Amino acid sequence: MRAAAITAFGGPEVLTVTDVDDPPVAPDTVLIRVRAAGVNPVDHLVATGALASMFPTRFPLVPGWDVAGVVERVGPAVPEWAPGDEVVAYARRDDVQWGTYAELVPAPVRSVARKPSSVGFAEAAGLPLAGLTALQCLERAEVGAGDVVLVHAAAGGVGQMAVQIAVARGARVVGTASERNHEHLRSLGAEPVVYGEGLAERVRALAPGGVDAALDLVGGEAVAVSAQLVDRPGRIVSVIDPAAVAEVGGRYVFVRPDAAQLAELAGMVDAGTLRVDVAATFPLERAADAWRLSREGHVRGKVVVTV
Repeated sequence: MRAAAITAFGGPEVLTVTDVDDPPVAPDTVLIRVRAAGVNPVDHLVATGALASMFPTRFPLVPGWDVAGVVERVGPAVPEWAPGDEVVAYARRDDVQWGTYAELVPAPVRSVARKPSSVGFAEAAGLPLAGLTALQCLERAEVGAGDVVLVHAAAGGVGQMAVQIAVARGARVVGTASERNHEHLRSLGAEPVVYGEGLAERVRALAPGGVDAALDLVGGEAVAVSAQLVDRPGRIVSVIDPAAVAEVGGRYVFVRPDAAQLAELAGMVDAGTLRVDVAATFPLERAADAWRLSREGHVRGKVVVTV
């Protein structure tokens, strides 16, 4: 099969489109013919070797964990899916080799859900990792109806999802972002504030009693500021800094595959309460360019590789 793969750790310069062996199909695996693969910052970390201590790594390595496509074949322990089914997956395995920047990807059945029917494959491919991260953060922070939640980096990929899911749950959302993204956040249902010095005071101007929960999606001073605003530290969640959030009594989230939660997110997309904005698409042959754009860090919406 054709794939964008690396044979040594590095950046976009080592990502090359080449022929690699078709992946094996284990008993509890769904082999997906890829139509689109979402690009995420963690893909770059995998390729540089930054996560090699967590995941056994084998070369040639195909990056990517987000996928939307069509079931090609299933393992013998997978009665839930059949060839021809349109699916999405956060196809993270316990090792790193067979990723989604390829014509075929083997996805553990625990990671697979039906593709939302109301959107194309590119939009669907942008849903799994960001959507699951947002949902699992909100779950850990116990966000529900009537809560006021502060989302740091609300205009980012995970932040936009978190805003929409929290609003759908009946929460009031205050989101930090640069001024150029404020109108966009308002369109998602959030009340925007500029990040930086004086943030706690700006949030209190909107919510004099502070906030019920806070999500750190950016790092830096986000956890410290959140601790000034949240009465129950256990409702501060970070995806960036385990040490900082533990120090204030909060919680760290490392997203994990969850087919039921992914199906819930797909249902929200079809219901019109959650949208996935795609900033740019690149064919597989230009996967390195997709990485370069993603690494700039100023893209509003998902970068997607199409196959």
